[in-house]
Amino acid sequence: MATLALTKDTFEQTLEDNDIVLVDFWASWCGPCRMFAPVYEAVSERHPGVVFAKVDTEAEPELAGAFRIQSIPTLMAVRDRIVLYSQPGALPEDALESIVRQVAELDMDEVRREIAEQQTAQG
Repeated sequence: MATLALTKDTFEQTLEDNDIVLVDFWASWCGPCRMFAPVYEAVSERHPGVVFAKVDTEAEPELAGAFRIQSIPTLMAVRDRIVLYSQPGALPEDALESIVRQVAELDMDEVRREIAEQQTAQG
């Protein structure tokens, strides 16, 4: 599957309509972003059930701000509308594959239980 460009108008609906969404926050002037792009594209081809999306931080500063993106590229992995991973830096292909696999294998009932416990403990 090719990568999908997200905007503030399509972001929420994309998360709502898909179980797993990876988001690459990038900009055209960013050298590491350009180096990561073919890796991201190649891994996306091997995972048709996962949405691989991109947010151009120059065109979508509101989205970048909402997620406190301070360094690009930043990769964010979302499953069932829960952000499970968000880290800056270009990843090698095997590391990206590992993240996709780990996100897909997570027991989301357990994740939701842990979040509820944390929220209860916080007050």
